[in-house]
Amino acid sequence: MRIVLATHNPGKRLEWLELLQGLPLQLLLPEEVGVSAEVEENGATYHENARLKARALVERTGLPALADDSGLEVDALDGAPGIHSARYVLGSDAVRYRALLAALAGVPPAKRTARFRCVAVLALPDGREWEVEGVVEGVITEQPQGESGFGYDPVFYVPALGKTFAQLDAATKNRLSHRGRAAQALRPILEQLIAM
Repeated sequence: MRIVLATHNPGKRLEWLELLQGLPLQLLLPEEVGVSAEVEENGATYHENARLKARALVERTGLPALADDSGLEVDALDGAPGIHSARYVLGSDAVRYRALLAALAGVPPAKRTARFRCVAVLALPDGREWEVEGVVEGVITEQPQGESGFGYDPVFYVPALGKTFAQLDAATKNRLSHRGRAAQALRPILEQLIAM
């Protein structure tokens, strides 16, 4: 089954391939089928943004499309940065997570609860769509810890593991992450479609 992934990031494709390994899928980047994945993410929710991206790719390619939108929700910041996580402040991942830490200065550990949320939408050319969600709960650290991962991983601590996402090996993170949980929810849908 050929599916166009709504990203230009080969690293994200690799992550999805690992999450869906064992399924007879070919995950294509938009440029491999001669289109752009650029879509204005002007939805008010992860669901709306993922749907916008998936539908645009189906329209441009005539192929099934998989899109996700995800973000970090910090309770002490009323759910921010949320859908704006990738655009929280301009600059690198480190600039963004340091801005987040600055916004949480003085907030005690017990009130630094947060979660990563991922919503994925699979859209088919015949108009059928499936939407899945994955969530992982954690706490925002006071200092970055770990060298792996990307984004807010160095400051997202999972108490049950005693580590930040940036301290986990890729296989463990993929299994437990918000995107990993969304992929687990998507797997039976894909299995059913492949079997048809």
